[in-house]
Amino acid sequence: MSLTVVYILVAILLFGLLVLVHEFGHFLTAKLSGVQVNEFSLFMGPAIWKKQKGETLYSLRCIPIGGYCAMEGEDGGSDNPRSFDKAAWWKRLIILAAGAAMNFLIGVVLMVIVCLPIKQTVVPVIASFEDYATVNGENGLQAGDRIVEVDGEKLYSYSDFSMILSLNPGDVHDITVRRNGEKVVLKDFLLEKHEVTLENGSTGLRYGMNFTLSAPNFLEKLGMAWNQSLDTVRMVRLSLQMLLSGAAGVNDLSGPVGIVSTITEVGKETEATEGFGAALENILFFAAMIAVNLAVMNLLPLPALDGGHVLFLLVNGIAVALFKKEIPSKYLNVINGIGFALLMALMLFVTFHDIVKLL
Repeated sequence: MSLTVVYILVAILLFGLLVLVHEFGHFLTAKLSGVQVNEFSLFMGPAIWKKQKGETLYSLRCIPIGGYCAMEGEDGGSDNPRSFDKAAWWKRLIILAAGAAMNFLIGVVLMVIVCLPIKQTVVPVIASFEDYATVNGENGLQAGDRIVEVDGEKLYSYSDFSMILSLNPGDVHDITVRRNGEKVVLKDFLLEKHEVTLENGSTGLRYGMNFTLSAPNFLEKLGMAWNQSLDTVRMVRLSLQMLLSGAAGVNDLSGPVGIVSTITEVGKETEATEGFGAALENILFFAAMIAVNLAVMNLLPLPALDGGHVLFLLVNGIAVALFKKEIPSKYLNVINGIGFALLMALMLFVTFHDIVKLL
């Protein structure tokens, strides 16, 4: 079996695992809340395997997109006292949010697995300056400064420094550092680059700052994993902002096919230069990012997503508190039906676009 096939299988298994973990979150909290679960399915479409156990049908379906946990009465209209719509509002809220929570949890766990082998890392603490640097001085940056914010965005890791700067063109930025235990804000600070000759003989633009190398201990590695997870949440926010502003388009989105393809390419490229172990590490890191992405995206207040259901539940709770009357579930069903249709159309478009890019 070629390594390409191995990476494709690993990617498909990881993607399936993330879907399974998400639906298991709904399933577990529904069972613990006494809500009847009619079916627990991995993937969509016609079933290729199914097994009835108690009141729940467990199935594996043929289209490797998504999955579902079908609960009694989740669309309303059930007389079953154990139906979803008969459960207390806070139980329904927990059940709805549990899928995203499980995705975020598995993302953090994968980040921990990736971070544990790290022996040395760069931290955003300035160690020294080159002779040509002009960013240092009494009114500028100083050795020992830990950069904590750039243009109002927190630095979760050293790599965030260049990433945030790239989002804000120009040389003038707001820099916040921690100096001798206190926060110091350098407002409208000029970060001037200089053209220098690099070790390979080429030229490049540099600030002239040297950052600190650190050998993290176990607790610091756990902190790195947590910060990287939070950094991924921010990347989702920034990506949505770019999508809404027009800086990114629908063509920049990827579906399951694109994700599997990207994971495979990451594995192959890393394996060619650093070996199979490093390739698996990069794949796990990518999977962790996808898990956190799924958690955040699923909580967006859009129809057919968990966040849309949560929003309707909260609005319905406000309606009961103010008017002593629930909003009829038929309105939710219509909205979710339209939202689901639009979501499926988007998924089909993105999947088709991914296949075209592969071909």
